[in-house]
Amino acid sequence: MSSQNHQHSSEPPTPAPTPAPAQPGPTSPTSHGGGHRRLREIDLLRFLAALAVLLYHYTGTTGGPWDDHNARELFAPISLATQFGYLGVELFFLISGFVILMSAWGRTMAEFTISRITRLYPAYWFAVLLIAALYLTTGQGRGRPENIIPNLTMFQQGMGVQNASGVFWTLWIEMHFYALIAILVLTGITYRRCITFMATWSVLAVFAQETGAEPLQKLLIPEYAPYFVAGMALYLIHRFGPTLLLWGFTAFSWAASIRYALPIATDTPYNIPPSNAWPAIPILITLTYAVMALAATGKLRRLNWRGFATLGLLTYPTYLIHYELAPPLADLLHPALPHWAATLAITATVLTTAYLVHRLIERPLAAWLKPRLRDSFTRLNITEPTRHHAGTPHRDTPRDKPQDPTPTSETQPPDPTAEHHGQEPHGSTPSAPIGSTI
Repeated sequence: MSSQNHQHSSEPPTPAPTPAPAQPGPTSPTSHGGGHRRLREIDLLRFLAALAVLLYHYTGTTGGPWDDHNARELFAPISLATQFGYLGVELFFLISGFVILMSAWGRTMAEFTISRITRLYPAYWFAVLLIAALYLTTGQGRGRPENIIPNLTMFQQGMGVQNASGVFWTLWIEMHFYALIAILVLTGITYRRCITFMATWSVLAVFAQETGAEPLQKLLIPEYAPYFVAGMALYLIHRFGPTLLLWGFTAFSWAASIRYALPIATDTPYNIPPSNAWPAIPILITLTYAVMALAATGKLRRLNWRGFATLGLLTYPTYLIHYELAPPLADLLHPALPHWAATLAITATVLTTAYLVHRLIERPLAAWLKPRLRDSFTRLNITEPTRHHAGTPHRDTPRDKPQDPTPTSETQPPDPTAEHHGQEPHGSTPSAPIGSTI
């Protein structure tokens, strides 16, 4: 995801009848009726997106970690390509629309919330505290205590507090998406409601841009809404098969994405010369959409090496720490090493650190948080919560009641047996969706 503090100035459903028994359908997002599998091709795309952003920050930006030297000039002519690496953020947003709808399908609001907290916060807290430590030891960065404390919430941008890292702005964009898709989760996700949601968001985002209404623009993020909507449409294609309507959503979002991407590219902080932005930006946006369409329709299924799953798990911590680790490492390695060798060494250090963060921080902390968060949400169903002793089941919660599993990754879909909502039949043209059971 990109950075440098970049901000772009981003009828209630009729109660359903008692649903018919759910028909068989691919709850794991395999193309056209495949088994329950992890989408390793999506893991690979996520990692490539993170690597593109990393290379942009190290070699393609007009800033960079190289002691006030212009990285774009230092790494010419390679920077003619890496200056577009920030578009990895747009690929992230496309993937997010796909995998968040996948992971939210069939879940309650509590389950969705728990999955987001345990996925996002452990590595994020580590990154924030790392920034504080770097500030205390080197004086570099934005790790002042008055900045760090609100940053621990991940809501600092909404509070008017500076992001501790230049890459954190994208997390606030994601938060907007989570808040909006929570509406779907609360009502019960069905095919028809997804279509209504995507159409409403797409149209209102355009109206918000047209009117210049800042509150609506803050809520609906018109510059980035097309990527999330397209990702959702591509997931529906993946799950139920293609229709003209779903490809229409994807095409509309593609056109809107190009409209917003061009002025963003030539503005601060990217500062790409207009002669370079056109036609490169439309071509790269088109390729981004095309590769996700290939993944959605199963054309990338052969990219199924198990190592891609590991790369996918490294993506988030790599993204969080690469921007702030680079300057002190660059000071340490250069001029003893030439810029290209120092870049390779910094990248290797970041990836190694990301792996350690995943193994030593993310996994243990997520495992600690999940049962406690589940217990917290269980107590919401109790009229008068009583004092609960560790190891003693609640009287309101049967001892043998199974807990719905939380997938270990966004690209690992939920267990099909754990779905709570009626499922739409699978086919190239979905029939009318079965109503939600809520």
